[in-house]
Amino acid sequence: MVIDIRQKATLNMQPIRQSFSVTFHYGVHFTNGVFDLKNSLLAQVIAGDGEVGPKKVLAIVDSGLLQSRRTLLKQIVAYCDRHPDTLKLAAEPIIIKGGEAAKNDPNELSKIHQIIDEVGVCRHSYILGIGGGAVLDLVGYAAATAHRGIRLIRIPTTVLAQNDSAVGVKNGINAFGKKNFLGTFAPPYAVLNDFSFLTSLNDRDWRCGIAEAVKVALIKDPDFFEYISTHADALICRDLNSMQQVVYRCAQLHMDHIANNGDPFEVGSSRPLDFGHWAAHKLEQLTNHRLRHGEAVAIGIALDSTYSYLIGLLSRLEWQRILNTLLSLNFLLYVPELSEKITELEHPRCLFRGLSEFREHLGGELTLTLLQGIGKGIEVHEVDISLFRQATWLLGEFYNSSLPASGWECVM
Repeated sequence: MVIDIRQKATLNMQPIRQSFSVTFHYGVHFTNGVFDLKNSLLAQVIAGDGEVGPKKVLAIVDSGLLQSRRTLLKQIVAYCDRHPDTLKLAAEPIIIKGGEAAKNDPNELSKIHQIIDEVGVCRHSYILGIGGGAVLDLVGYAAATAHRGIRLIRIPTTVLAQNDSAVGVKNGINAFGKKNFLGTFAPPYAVLNDFSFLTSLNDRDWRCGIAEAVKVALIKDPDFFEYISTHADALICRDLNSMQQVVYRCAQLHMDHIANNGDPFEVGSSRPLDFGHWAAHKLEQLTNHRLRHGEAVAIGIALDSTYSYLIGLLSRLEWQRILNTLLSLNFLLYVPELSEKITELEHPRCLFRGLSEFREHLGGELTLTLLQGIGKGIEVHEVDISLFRQATWLLGEFYNSSLPASGWECVM
């Protein structure tokens, strides 16, 4: 048989185009004592999938939790034993590193994948991620990439995770010196916010998560910002009721944004929920994570608010109110790394390298959220570096002048 190559080359096959939509459903639940034997929430959530028989469950636990919750592993085992018709542990609970170290060590990811393979966890099984935001980012990434997706139930144990990172659809780990370089968009099966975990946080971790609440309030809800500002003393004094209100409203605003702003998987370059984060991510790196994420976000918010003031978007009164609210929450607003090599734009320790890294992470053009008023975010695609340098200097002046009157010192 002779094939006429010239005739084959003239074939004109039109593209076959495909279009489909997928609806995601997941609930964020609020409770106390999620592993108490009388608390049936977790079992009810798993039983709600409509499938018959007990489901395999793999529990992955933040090592930092065990310092204050020494019986947690036994509680998990006892809870599963109490509900044998609904869930069955595939293995003893797995302990992994806590904090940002979890996202920096690729061995932790390999460890989780290996255990998933060894114990036969499948797409109809469940992974319980129990811990802070960094651990949940790692566990979520592992769950999303094993078998192309295993059902994930997040049980966040910090303020920052309960009100922000754990209620969203993103997972990721750090690589090549960049935050969240590897990651997925994969909604959880459910999120169970257990407020009792918050009572065992140290003061620093208790405070860190409030930064994300300030962020979302500043770009979306002036009344929420007013609540945070007027309840700052109660929040710092660890009033659980005030914190529960902050966690709930912040999670509500976060989820509303994901569902109703048209770009849940961030196909475009718009990420208003990352207000203040371009500098925060860079500061975490520059300080070798001496600054925790929430602490870095507070500085990033302060810096971008100061820039918004300098370019005429914010009034002086609004600018001062934002910074004074952050101070009243005991946040540090300035670290030396803000100004290190600040005139050498190509130097790896220049803060403004964070702008190009942020643009690269987003893809497309640079898109930053600034403030046009308290509760009103606005997107810009260009910034004046000389004015940002001035904002850095002005922020330092404001912070230093506030220290004698503030009566407190942030311990780093």
